[in-house]
Amino acid sequence: MGFLSSSASGSITMRSSFAVLLVLLAFCSTFTSTEAYDALDPTGNITIKWDVMSWTPDGYVAVVTMYNFQQYRHIQAPGWTLGWTWAKKEVIWSMVGAQTTDQGDCSRFKGNIPHCCRKDPTVVDLLPGTPYNQQIANCCKGGVLNSWVQDPANAASSFQVSVGAAGTTNKTVRLPKNFTLRAPGPGYTCGPAKIVRPSKFVTADKRRVTQALMTWNITCTYSQFLAQKTPTCCVSLSSFYNDTIVNCPTCTCGCQNNITDPGSCVDPESPYLASAVAGPGKSTNAPLVQCTSHMCPIRVHWHVKLNYKDYWRVKVTINNFNYRMNYTQWNLVVQHPNFDNLTQLFSFQYKPLTPYAGLNDTAMLWGVKFYNDLLTQAGPLGNVQSELLFRKDQSTFTFEKGWAFPRRVYFNGDNCVMPPPDAYPWLPNAGSKPITSLLRPAFTILASFVFLLAFA
Repeated sequence: MGFLSSSASGSITMRSSFAVLLVLLAFCSTFTSTEAYDALDPTGNITIKWDVMSWTPDGYVAVVTMYNFQQYRHIQAPGWTLGWTWAKKEVIWSMVGAQTTDQGDCSRFKGNIPHCCRKDPTVVDLLPGTPYNQQIANCCKGGVLNSWVQDPANAASSFQVSVGAAGTTNKTVRLPKNFTLRAPGPGYTCGPAKIVRPSKFVTADKRRVTQALMTWNITCTYSQFLAQKTPTCCVSLSSFYNDTIVNCPTCTCGCQNNITDPGSCVDPESPYLASAVAGPGKSTNAPLVQCTSHMCPIRVHWHVKLNYKDYWRVKVTINNFNYRMNYTQWNLVVQHPNFDNLTQLFSFQYKPLTPYAGLNDTAMLWGVKFYNDLLTQAGPLGNVQSELLFRKDQSTFTFEKGWAFPRRVYFNGDNCVMPPPDAYPWLPNAGSKPITSLLRPAFTILASFVFLLAFA
């Protein structure tokens, strides 16, 4: 029997360990956590503040405000839906800035009929253009709630509610329970209402401070696992130093199934494209995606474009493959160690995200208002793009082993699926170049020797 030398055995061990590492990294890049925790926004949440502003003969008047404390995750059209269960037999006499979707059975009332008598009311925001006498501050945005970093002025939504058949003091009021928040679909989990210190308000002239009679908070956190069964975006990669274009993994967001589900996607060259877009799924916002190998509504492409002496350049392109969705106020979050030396950005807005002190490796990118802040539906105009210029840190910069590609990418707050690390465009094998350069002198000497022998 033959035995491996110690160097050969060590080489095989190193290769095996490296292969295992690649498999683990590939698994981690496609794994979606079931917990409502985001490592890039660890304190992000939507907080619902319920302020009792005055007492009435049979209840109270409250202002309910939703604050989106998430840095990059927002609620887009058709907007939020808020629900809860009353603790007793409360009713809603009236609302300003919002409305319930179902009045319920109010037959026990004579004369004045409540706005809603349901035990579990469901509330939606009013639309823009609502008459002023039905508005309060921060209402009537169609349920759209922008992210805290991207648009803090529109990161809150409020409505006023007059509650009857309820307690009329701090000791007799019972807190609602079983809060639900849909945005517009599932994904958020809300905790129980907790009484907190009453909110304080400063008058317009800033000379007087008032406060709520009673305040309670509800905190809602997001889980992508609860929001959808499959991913919603993927990442493809390419570089100037390798001809390989690494596409999104096959069937990332689903697979083409023209046999049992012929309407799962549509060919952009199909003569029935227009009728398919306006089909029955339009009213429910069901996605209609272009037929691709990955079947994702969104693809983010990262291209390592150029290499300079002290800088390197990347081109980022976001493609929309959904024929039924325009993404307003879209945003992109990218994690890469060189973001601490981002020198210039073209046609995108930028803000560093630093959830952990001393670590600046994550950037939030979004469109310029009225220029490219709208990512239109699939088609010739269904993309936005920009270029990023990074300054090299000579102690860490390298093109080897996929270092130039992002570690993590989020689109609109959802984690995008990355290709497996062993598929990344790698530098061409430079091992043959030194060998060639070493053999060239020997070949020249040999050729000269043969030449001399021929004429000897």
